[in-house]
Amino acid sequence: MYLADVRVFYLLIAFLFVSFHPFKDEKPFIVILGIAQDAGYPQIGCNKECCKKVYEGKAKRQMVSSIAIVDPVSKQKWVIDATPDFPEQLKLLDKYPGYLSGILLTHAHIGHYTGLMYLGREAMNANKIPVYTMPRMFEFLKTNGPWSQLVTLNNIEPGKLKTDSIIQLNERISVQPLLVPHRDEFSETVGYQIRIGKQSVLFIPDIDKWNKWEKDIRDYVHQCDYLLLDGTFYQEGELPGRNMAEIPHPFVQESMTLLDGLSVAEKKKIWFIHYNHTNPLMNDDSKESKEVRANGFNLSRQGQVFSMK
Repeated sequence: MYLADVRVFYLLIAFLFVSFHPFKDEKPFIVILGIAQDAGYPQIGCNKECCKKVYEGKAKRQMVSSIAIVDPVSKQKWVIDATPDFPEQLKLLDKYPGYLSGILLTHAHIGHYTGLMYLGREAMNANKIPVYTMPRMFEFLKTNGPWSQLVTLNNIEPGKLKTDSIIQLNERISVQPLLVPHRDEFSETVGYQIRIGKQSVLFIPDIDKWNKWEKDIRDYVHQCDYLLLDGTFYQEGELPGRNMAEIPHPFVQESMTLLDGLSVAEKKKIWFIHYNHTNPLMNDDSKESKEVRANGFNLSRQGQVFSMK
């Protein structure tokens, strides 16, 4: 069965559920499966106070940045990014009835696709899970082991996306990949605009700098109901001894300055995510976390649910 056939099959199932399900007015929703940068929290090799707190039981471990789209009517679930914490994140989704209908990938950095390995025959031995990718990511998976084995053994069925094209996941949910500038060694990088009915959610966990993007993030604030945005680093100098220009991300301080002119209601739409282990925003009680909230913005937390009206 080709990816197009799989989508048609899932759409047919979704239609039947929506048509005959007694709770067909229930809205799809978004679940935060993880909030950490690619290497998680605590991070390997880190002996700093930020990670020692986790080992000493004074702070909670955090899984790698990922979100899920859940349709309680069709019983379908989609995950954006297959992280190294994929098994635990799927378990977190068990509280919501249904099955995994597909995975959407943002790019080929380790925290965003390596969880696909758990779909292989050494683990889940999945059967043709649709994996939505951009063209370079598509070729990367098909031509590089061990990922190519997942394709050969029909554990996954990758399908190509096009920039700005709208993909209908089912009759109530669509997604649109948005190309963003990032360190694209092996693939393009995209964020996703998720549309559920008349509402939409923007998810951009990784981008170099807002001013490098051909689009204006402020336009999306006006369009969207929730925005989950790159919050990797809080400020310059967060990594002593490292040239942070080599790992560009919009510092949270920069993002807050850029978005400072928004109304109070618009600022409330913005939720930072994808925190590095050094980022004080991991700690709810840090002065930096309090500053973000005092400025009218929000911090994503694992297990959080965004409901649609």
